[in-house]
Amino acid sequence: MSEEHKKQLEQQLWNIANTLRGKMNADEFRDYILGFIFYKYLAEKMEIYADSILKPDGIKFTDIDENTEEGQAYIQAIREEALEKLGYFLKPSELFSAIAKRGNHNTEEKSLSQAAEPTETYNTKHNFILEDLQKILNNVQNSTMGTESEEDFDNLFEDMDLNSTKLGKTPEARNGIIAKVLAHLDKIDFELEQTELDVLGDAYEYLIGKFASGAGKKAGEFYTPQEVSMVLAKLVTAGKKKLKSAYDPTCGSGSLLLRVAKEVEEVNNFYGQELNRTTYNLARMNMILHDVHYRKFDIKQEDTLEHPQHLEHRFEAIVANPPFSAKWSANQLFMSDDRFSQYGKLAPKSKADFAFVQHMIYQLDENGTMAIVLPHGVLFRGSAEGHIREYLIKEKNYLDAVIGLPANIFYGTGIPTCILVFKKCRENPDDILFIDASEHYEKVKTQNVLRQEDIDKIIETYIERKTEDKYSYVANLSEIEENDYNLNIPRYVDTFEEEEPVDIDTVMAEIKNLETQRAELDMEIAGYFQELGLSF
Repeated sequence: MSEEHKKQLEQQLWNIANTLRGKMNADEFRDYILGFIFYKYLAEKMEIYADSILKPDGIKFTDIDENTEEGQAYIQAIREEALEKLGYFLKPSELFSAIAKRGNHNTEEKSLSQAAEPTETYNTKHNFILEDLQKILNNVQNSTMGTESEEDFDNLFEDMDLNSTKLGKTPEARNGIIAKVLAHLDKIDFELEQTELDVLGDAYEYLIGKFASGAGKKAGEFYTPQEVSMVLAKLVTAGKKKLKSAYDPTCGSGSLLLRVAKEVEEVNNFYGQELNRTTYNLARMNMILHDVHYRKFDIKQEDTLEHPQHLEHRFEAIVANPPFSAKWSANQLFMSDDRFSQYGKLAPKSKADFAFVQHMIYQLDENGTMAIVLPHGVLFRGSAEGHIREYLIKEKNYLDAVIGLPANIFYGTGIPTCILVFKKCRENPDDILFIDASEHYEKVKTQNVLRQEDIDKIIETYIERKTEDKYSYVANLSEIEENDYNLNIPRYVDTFEEEEPVDIDTVMAEIKNLETQRAELDMEIAGYFQELGLSF
């Protein structure tokens, strides 16, 4: 599929979302449209895999008659292999195309709720498919019970409330809009057999980004702008082709982790933690939809600082865009927590920024790299934060680079941000690189956006570790100490533009000329007044 076709797919999906959401906000309809796309993906993946198994028998998955003994034997055999390979199972009658067609054709056949036997093929009565659709979504989850993939599919569709009045005041109205969505999606070929291209995954990311752009402050909960994700991913993968593990302690929709995967040939395992339940579901869907095998990702739902879920692991690459200056408990019991105890102080209750840094450093492998986006305040705020900052540099020497980003590049906030890069085994232990990329961007509508050239310049400067006038500076540790471990970028990267010197003689001559012109004008006006018999 060409780039043009990919863009067409993205636009088709967004048009469906945009035209069918009615009076709902984009972020409210998001859960439905992304959920239905995910269901279609699962169904098509299931059908392709089942057809490959059935090929020697010369039949297709959709040819199986579920009401015969032979059909049931086929289904049972395919179920076992699908649960091992895909992690879930759908029957032919549960495929997306089947329910989409039933939702848009009048039939007199029984619905699932009216079926005498669970093995009967279920169809809609008068196009009503809500009950059948809900059962199918439940069956996806139920098919995984007792298997390795159970946790990855647990309550995955719980945010798709098919009985919500937001979809329509009556069941018929809700059924109508859902049937329309399914019909429109059914017409789109995801071309999943073109395995060399992650077209649908890219389109899914595109949709997440589009929903984020319309969600304002809420967007920060689940999405990091693609350009920022690219910078973070390139920083933690610099010089590497394969990664044992990648981790995001505030993973949102999982976009950052997936971006890391695009920068290397292989990532063995993905780990993430997310507080928001809806976003956690989105992250799991995103992983599966990007063809990450269920055994290769471990996404947990919990508060990372208060209840970390992966403490036994150490990660080769860590990326994060945590909520800026979030509140946390800062409970004194954390002083005995290995993540924080060695620092002697905790991050303040009102600003958890350094708590996330400490947590990530604890989980960083000796040969690993971590990159985190934070508000500029972490560079210079004092008290406990100043103490932690000094400890990280003076005692541990983990800070490798400070990168200033343009303001207004995140959805819902215009505050300036920075990226801090940490390594436990630094190749350049005697200095810290400062990059000021704050003026390198393009303004797109109300948002500032990093261009590809801006991203390339940041990464090139980081890798080459060079000083460039008004852009970057390699500061030795003694300079940092002289500045009391204040990392405010203008202290190291001088972006001051000198004004041209003023030629006093020229200015005085201009003033004298203006005074002459004014005197002449006054005389002219006085003449007019005299002609009118008025005093001036």
